[in-house]
Amino acid sequence: MAYNVAVDVGGTFTDVLAFDEETGGLTEEKVLSTPDDPSRGVVTGVEKVCERLGITFEELNLFFHGTTVVTNMILENKGARVGLLTTKGHEQILHLARAWTPGPLYGWMALVKPDPAADPTDTRGIDQRTLADGTVLKPLDEDEVRSAVEGLVERGVEALAVGFLNSYMNPDHERRVREIVAEMYPDLAVSISADIGQEYGEYERTLTTVINTAVQPSTITYMNGFESSIRERNFSGNLSIVRSDGGAMSTRATASRPIQIALSGPSGGVTGAAYLSREIGVEDVLTLDVGGTSTDVSLCLGGSELVQREMSLGYYQFKSPAADVHSVGAGGGSIAFVSTSGALQVGPASAGASPGPACYGRGGTEPTVTDANVVLHRISPGARLGRTLALDEAAAREAVGKVAEPLGMSVEEAAEAILEIVNENMHAALRVVSVERGHDPRGFGLVAFGGAGPLHACALARLIRSRPVVIPPTPGVMSAFGFLSSDTKNEFPETYLRLAEETSATDLKERLQSLLSQAEEWLAGEGVDGSERDYELYVDCRYYLQNIQIPCRVELGELDELDGLDGGNGADCTFLRERFEPEHKGRYNFELPDSPLEMATLRVVGRGKIKGVSLTPSENGAGEDASGAIESHEPVYFGGWHESPTYARDRLRPGNVVIGPAIIAQPDTTTVVEPGYRAAVDRFGNVLIESLQSLEDSQILEEA
Repeated sequence: MAYNVAVDVGGTFTDVLAFDEETGGLTEEKVLSTPDDPSRGVVTGVEKVCERLGITFEELNLFFHGTTVVTNMILENKGARVGLLTTKGHEQILHLARAWTPGPLYGWMALVKPDPAADPTDTRGIDQRTLADGTVLKPLDEDEVRSAVEGLVERGVEALAVGFLNSYMNPDHERRVREIVAEMYPDLAVSISADIGQEYGEYERTLTTVINTAVQPSTITYMNGFESSIRERNFSGNLSIVRSDGGAMSTRATASRPIQIALSGPSGGVTGAAYLSREIGVEDVLTLDVGGTSTDVSLCLGGSELVQREMSLGYYQFKSPAADVHSVGAGGGSIAFVSTSGALQVGPASAGASPGPACYGRGGTEPTVTDANVVLHRISPGARLGRTLALDEAAAREAVGKVAEPLGMSVEEAAEAILEIVNENMHAALRVVSVERGHDPRGFGLVAFGGAGPLHACALARLIRSRPVVIPPTPGVMSAFGFLSSDTKNEFPETYLRLAEETSATDLKERLQSLLSQAEEWLAGEGVDGSERDYELYVDCRYYLQNIQIPCRVELGELDELDGLDGGNGADCTFLRERFEPEHKGRYNFELPDSPLEMATLRVVGRGKIKGVSLTPSENGAGEDASGAIESHEPVYFGGWHESPTYARDRLRPGNVVIGPAIIAQPDTTTVVEPGYRAAVDRFGNVLIESLQSLEDSQILEEA
C-alpha cells in the first residue's frame, strides 16, 4: 500500500489529511499547533493519522506541507535584520514607497506608517548604474561593495538584499555582488532582486527582495529541521512545500524563495475547489472558506484557480504569485454588537480561539455568529465540535440576549438578524470576485468549506443565486485536500514593454522560448520527468501608458503560423487585442479602440504533474431514501421553529436525497439545508444543494 499525506499548519490547529492510493479513502486528523516549533505539531498529527491507519512513515509516498511560518514572520515583523544594497542616490526607495493608504477614506488620517522593511541605517548606496534598456552607464565598484558589506555585517545585519535600478533588464551587477558576498561571508543569506522578479517596478521588486531575505534564515532553519524530523522516522518519499499560487516546490527551492509560500494555506482551499470542480463537471465556481475570524472567497474559471501577481500582508504589498483570494472579517467568532446609533453590527472583531464564542464554555461572554447558530439549533446544542468540545446553549442564549434586549427582539430574532448581517458581509465579498470583475454569479457553482462555510452556504447561494452549492466530503480540511491536488509549479516572468502593432510574432516567440528554457531547467532541477511537464505561456497586455494588465494566453504553435504570413516576413502581434479587449470590457466596462496595445510582461508557467489524490466515483447509487442516516429530530429556527431531521454525514450514500429544512452533521462542520432546498449526494460523496424552485424551472425548460 502507498499513502500520500498533506499537512496544513494554522495558527490554532494543524490539519492532516491522508489519501490511500489503493482504496481512495481519505483520513483526517486535527491537532493543536505548536507555535514555538511548528514541525512538532506536524509530526504529531502525521503520527496520529499513521496510528489510525496502522502504518508507519515508511509507507508514505508523497508529503505535501503548507505552513504559516513565513506569514507570521512578516505580520509580526520577526524576520532577520536585513542589510540593503541599492543604487547610489536611491537609498530611500523603501521609505518613499507608493502613494497608497489602507482602509476607507479617512485611512490617511489614521495611518501610522511602519518603518521600512530594511532600516535606512542598514542601507548602502553603491556607485553603479544600469539604464532602462540594460546598458551599463557606470560599472560596478567592487571595492565599494566589499567595504559596504563588511560594514553592514559589523553592524549586525543577519542577511543581505541587493536591489539595483533596472536590474530586471541586466542582472550582471547584482549577480557579481552575490559572488563577492559568497567569497567574503559564505554563510550569509543573500537575495538579489533579479532572481525574485524580472519585472519593472523598482519599489515592489526591492521590497519583495528585502522581505524574502528577512524570512530566509528562519525558513532555512525550519525546513532543515522539519525535513530531518520526518527523515529520522524513515520517510523516504517526495516532500513538497505548497506555494501561495497553489503549486508546490522542493525544500531547496523554498529555502531560496520563501516569499513564495507566504499564503500557502488559503491557496490550498482554492486549489482543492478547482480540482473538485473539474472532477464533478461544474468548472466555473465561486469558493467560500469560512473560518473563525475571516471569510476567504475566490473564483475558479474552467476548472482552474485564478492567480494574482501581487499580494498583501499587513501594510506591505509585494510582487509574488498567489491565489486570487479576497478576505473579509466575517467568521464564526465574529462578535455582534449594537452601535451607538442603535444598529446591529457583526465583526470584524472576533472572539478568536481563546476565550472563543460563549457556547464554548471557556469564559467568552460576547455574542458571536457561532452562538447565533447554536441558539437557532443550526448547530445542534448536543453536538461536539471536533469530537470533543461540548456546547453550552444556555451561555449562547445569554450572550445573544445582550443584543436582543436593546433591539427589542426575542433571542431567536436577534440570532437570526446576526446571521443575516454576517451573510450580507460574505455576500459582498463574493460580489467583489464575481460581479465587480465582470462575471455573472448565476452561472457559477459555490464550493463551501472551512469550519463554518457549509453553515452559511445555502443562504449565500440564495443571495448571490449560484447553483449548485457543493459541500466536499472533508470541508474542514479543504486546504490539506488542495495540497494533495497540487502540481510542482513556478513562474518565469520578464518585462517586455513592446507595442503589439510594432512587434513581430517572431520576436515574441523568441522571447517566450527563452523563458520556456528557464522553466524547463527549473523543472528538471526539481526532479520532474520530461513526460510530466506542462507549460502555459502568457502575455500581460495593457492599453498604452495605462497600468491595468490582463494576461492573454498564447501558444507557440500559433506564433509559428504567424511567422509564415505576409510573404514570409511574419505578422505583428495585434491578434492579442481580440483576447485583451473583451476581458478588459468585462472587468472595467470600457474600451480604448484608438489606443495602441502594449505587451508589458511575458510569463511562462511551468508545471510538473503530481498525482497526490484522485476521487473514486461510486458505481452504484443507494437510492434517494436517506432515512437510514437520520440521527435525531429537533426544532431548528428558520423564521420560526421547524421540526427538522439531523443526518450523519458519514452514513449518507451516493444517490441519497435530503429535503430541507434539515441539518447534516459531521465532526469538522455542519451543513444547513434551508426550507425549499434539496441536498443530494453525488457519486464522489459531495453534497450538492439546489433550491427546489430552480430544479423545477430547469425541468420545465428541459421539457420545453
